[in-house]
Amino acid sequence: MQIVIAGAGIGGLTLALMLHRRGIDCRVFESAQELRPLGVGINLLPHAVSELEPLGLLPGLAERAIETSQLHYYNKFGQPIWREPRGLDAGYPLPQFSVHRGEFQMLLAQTVRARLGEDAIVTGRVLESVEQDASGATAHFRCRADGALQSVRADIVVGADGIHSALRRQLHPTGDEPRFSGRMLWRAVTEAPPYLDGRSMFMAGHQDQKFVCYPISEPLRRQGRSLINWIAELSVPGAELPATDWNRQVDKSVFADRFADWRWDWIDIPAIIDGAQAIYEFPLVDRDPLPRWTRGRVTLLGDAAHPMYPIGSNGSAQAILDARCLSDWLAQAASGAVRTPEIALLEYEAERLPRTAGIVLRNRLNGPEQVMQMAEERAPQGFNDIGDVIAPQELAAVSLRYKQLAGFDPATVRKSRGEAP
Repeated sequence: MQIVIAGAGIGGLTLALMLHRRGIDCRVFESAQELRPLGVGINLLPHAVSELEPLGLLPGLAERAIETSQLHYYNKFGQPIWREPRGLDAGYPLPQFSVHRGEFQMLLAQTVRARLGEDAIVTGRVLESVEQDASGATAHFRCRADGALQSVRADIVVGADGIHSALRRQLHPTGDEPRFSGRMLWRAVTEAPPYLDGRSMFMAGHQDQKFVCYPISEPLRRQGRSLINWIAELSVPGAELPATDWNRQVDKSVFADRFADWRWDWIDIPAIIDGAQAIYEFPLVDRDPLPRWTRGRVTLLGDAAHPMYPIGSNGSAQAILDARCLSDWLAQAASGAVRTPEIALLEYEAERLPRTAGIVLRNRLNGPEQVMQMAEERAPQGFNDIGDVIAPQELAAVSLRYKQLAGFDPATVRKSRGEAP
């Protein structure tokens, strides 16, 4: 069996490693002319880390990434709403990692090339279309260097080509426009002194104004410093979705004044914003869940299948879980346990589409970050003790419900590893 993967992001590269581990041939075709460590921070939750462990990636992650210890929620005055331990500190069998997305992608790419060969990743190839017949599928790529058309034959084609997926557009040419939330994000990284214990993630504010912050470099932590990934988010009434450039560099003056007094005894948010070398603006968008990802011998994975708001730290995790599920079903097709590759793709879709659709819709309601909006609505002028405003059991229930929906509550993670809940 031969698989073509369109897209060398986290989902596509993880799928390549998982297919290789199961003895299935694959190649990855990437539209960028070269792979470079771009982007900012991401979180890898324990259910995703559990899938990376059999691939031998944890030592490389541990060298690069922070093992996140706690997650804190604050209101707009810096008053604590809720905190919870994360990863090993929460009793999971594996850590939660916070890492620079580009560094993680490079780790995956280096591992793919080391195990599958240097030609396993082909860059500068833009997917234009896929044709299929009873015996296979043909992916047509345009070469960035010379404009030539390259057609690649395979048993299966997987679109892991992100929120602007060409394969998704071919499968669903109408009625699938991006859905803009009316909120804008400004993202950057800043080197700064550590805050709290040097391994904590925090969010402050509410749904119309929010600041998210977490460290992403273990080497810097060991030097007593911190490389901080941060996101400033604001509702922008009347704003329209930018037509093309969803990742443009902007000056801090666009938004920084709204956070000018967000200085508390344990963090100086204006100083963090000031310290950024480059700030990038993104619209907060997703797409409506699809009725299907699969048609015959082609299917979707990751952001191509289920782009979601970056809430709950789930985007990369769900792409990794997609890769595990799809590789399992394709392995069954390769062994004859499932009659055809087409059936394997439908089984993958049946397992993953409903779960991810639920997360997309829950993230529109702020996911676990709902606790900040609850505090804003019930105590807009602040509080002396959050327990006077929201019962601890109510806050804990919000957190647990989201973990169960996304599949990373401790009982589910242990069960998936064959351990006692």
